[in-house]
Amino acid sequence: MREQIGPASSLSGDIQLPGDKGISHRYGMLAAIAEGTSKIANYSTGADCQSTLGCMRALGAEIENKDGIVSIHGRGLDGLREPTGMLDAGNSGSTIRMLSGILAAQRFTSRIGGDESLSRRPMDRIMRPLAEMGASIEARENRFPPLTIRGSNLRPIDYTLPMASAQVKSCVLLAGLYAEGRTTVHEPVRTRDHTELALREFGAEVECQRRSISVTGRPRLLARDLQVPGDLSSAAFFLVAALLVPGSALAIHGVGLNPTRSALLDFLSEMGAPIKVLDVQQAGGELIGDVLIRNAPVRGGVLDKARTAALIDEIPVLAILGAASEEGLTVRDASELRVKETDRIATVAENFRRMGLSIEVAEDGFQVPGRQKFHAAELDSFGDHRIAMAFSVAALAADGPSIVEGAESASVSFPEFFDTLHRIAR
Repeated sequence: MREQIGPASSLSGDIQLPGDKGISHRYGMLAAIAEGTSKIANYSTGADCQSTLGCMRALGAEIENKDGIVSIHGRGLDGLREPTGMLDAGNSGSTIRMLSGILAAQRFTSRIGGDESLSRRPMDRIMRPLAEMGASIEARENRFPPLTIRGSNLRPIDYTLPMASAQVKSCVLLAGLYAEGRTTVHEPVRTRDHTELALREFGAEVECQRRSISVTGRPRLLARDLQVPGDLSSAAFFLVAALLVPGSALAIHGVGLNPTRSALLDFLSEMGAPIKVLDVQQAGGELIGDVLIRNAPVRGGVLDKARTAALIDEIPVLAILGAASEEGLTVRDASELRVKETDRIATVAENFRRMGLSIEVAEDGFQVPGRQKFHAAELDSFGDHRIAMAFSVAALAADGPSIVEGAESASVSFPEFFDTLHRIAR
């Protein structure tokens, strides 16, 4: 699908975001292995999270979606059944990586794969700790999907992540639910803690000490009624859009404000963005609030180390803001971008080139000079939802109408993105 986006004179209005992807994945998986029926409001409408529900259905969970409420009839910790075919994770790295931790403990063999993009994403980072726990996993070329997982009785481990990854941490903790004793994961830097919060909500015993997280195996998980906060990663596109387009003022309602994710708001505020957070509440262990933003010039900044890990998904759209900022943006320690849905360093650089923007690329990041002018161009999503949305935002500040090729990829996380963007653009 080709989407035409003209330059905007301003953006204004109220925005309601789809449910947070990461939280939706976790609630969907845990509800399926809990006892009783969980009701989840504002579950993500994105294709990735629907892939998780499809996998849980194939594993025996009954799932209904009515009036915006997803009801999941859990089968208990040991109640999943052998799927009749290969589990389809679609484009979702979160689904295949986290669900593999649960599959590794089942009494049956399962196969899980996905689309062409997912089939190029490395899985050895979850295979290693799961093998230490006693799982048997086969992969194409020993690291790529599809995976064949032969379930077994798992043993607890004490595992240090070689690199920061909330998905790998979550995989090990979910596997730890099935191991007798305590499974501990040590992080090099703190990553998002949605799994720890969700595990507690469903009744697991979780202990967090600085960057070490432990879960006690064989808990009794009980169904919960939960509200998924609006996705802060999706909010990032509209926050940057408001900062790019003069005269803009937006109110984004019901946004997740988890401290391990709110680094985005902190970083934008340090750049000079006038952000206000109102009506903060707590639901399911997660903070939720409204975010107000208006147009203002921003300085620029540097992302490295722990901050890069915290903002890894938002970096493509922050690169665009960096090009419009006073001092530009430097990104380091971001080699993880190379193994996302696309090589996001390469795809950002290619679309920058098309818009006449300067960028200096390194193996683990890039440097973007500030005070650049955006030129209309034919842009490409390369099948990556975050690239599609990031460069749709860039098109708002261009000197003429731009085309985004492959715009349908936005539906992976935010099917309503273009409707929302066109509604608020003037």
